[in-house]
Amino acid sequence: MMTQEQTVCVFCGSSFGQNPVFAQAAGELGGKLALKQWGLVYGGGSTGLMGAVASGCATKGGYVHGIIPEALISRERKEDVCAAERSTGVEDELNEKLKQSIDNHDGSTPIPDSEKYGKTTLVKDMHTRKRLMAQEASAFVALPGGYGTLEELMEVVTWQQLNIHNKPIVIFNINGFFDNFLKFIQDAIASEFVSKKNGEIIKVATTVDGVIEAIEEYEVPEGRFNLKWETT
Repeated sequence: MMTQEQTVCVFCGSSFGQNPVFAQAAGELGGKLALKQWGLVYGGGSTGLMGAVASGCATKGGYVHGIIPEALISRERKEDVCAAERSTGVEDELNEKLKQSIDNHDGSTPIPDSEKYGKTTLVKDMHTRKRLMAQEASAFVALPGGYGTLEELMEVVTWQQLNIHNKPIVIFNINGFFDNFLKFIQDAIASEFVSKKNGEIIKVATTVDGVIEAIEEYEVPEGRFNLKWETT
């Protein structure tokens, strides 16, 4: 069960995606975390769903900690990005003139503004980023994204299966984005590559309130591997 002092790690895309509902829901989730007095730790970007969830939380007074490798930082702010950072709401950020298409996205992101996106920690590599995010997190939530989002999600799922942690893991299935992925899990269970019990590691929600409820009511499933990871 989560407490007010807890922090949720959100995995999501640094692009907006083609449907405005993705960024709208991300911003609403960030605002809800602030309302619950739960912190947010995320990948540190100021664009796309990353920027939406961070801004949604920080602008409502919530704790936000972005962790990003130096290689992903763009140190030159383009005029349209600066304009986006001066906007005050998610709707403004969805303006087509400010929205960067995935085809033109080079993987970098402007240095986040501390007032709008919370504090930012720069690290040397992806492994350090993921390790620090996982250490700070009390729960994990995946929003729509690409390869990186899926990789981050599956790593923490595997870690729970291996008994490395027992933190809640929730997919925010906005607009059915994860439907095919969830079918893959069911196919893996049917093919006996994943046990039915381990199939319960991931919980699914379709609304912001559903995400919060899934975290609060999360129960670690039985059947995980009984491994010991302590070192001497």
